[in-house]
Amino acid sequence: MGENSDISDPLFVNLVLTLHNAAMLHMGKIKNPISDKVERDMSQAEMSIDMLDMLKKKSDGNLTDEENSILSRTLNELKMNFMDEKAKDAKSESEESTEDNSEDKPDTETSEKEETDNGEEKTDENIEGKKE
Repeated sequence: MGENSDISDPLFVNLVLTLHNAAMLHMGKIKNPISDKVERDMSQAEMSIDMLDMLKKKSDGNLTDEENSILSRTLNELKMNFMDEKAKDAKSESEESTEDNSEDKPDTETSEKEETDNGEEKTDENIEGKKE
């Protein structure tokens, strides 16, 4: 394994694209080719993005303009997709908690339709009449 830049350029790009595909797969943006299912593991996606970020920091000043551009564009795309997926998760969690809260509250229609002892429906007039 020599210092041949003709070989290292495609290897670097391949490494970046491998981590890109791993992150996209873990974000559920592409199907897992083995299981043929969309799977999500946001912590694994974050790890792939963090590895690319570390690679960018460690290789600063040692990349060609093209390599730097590929790495920067890849990181930007992944970070935007990651933020989008996190926002979707937060939105679905808030919707779920709203649904949970609405299930905990009594149904107002049911509670308003109480009946008196003799089977009459309780109304504001009936209640006021009994108070007087």
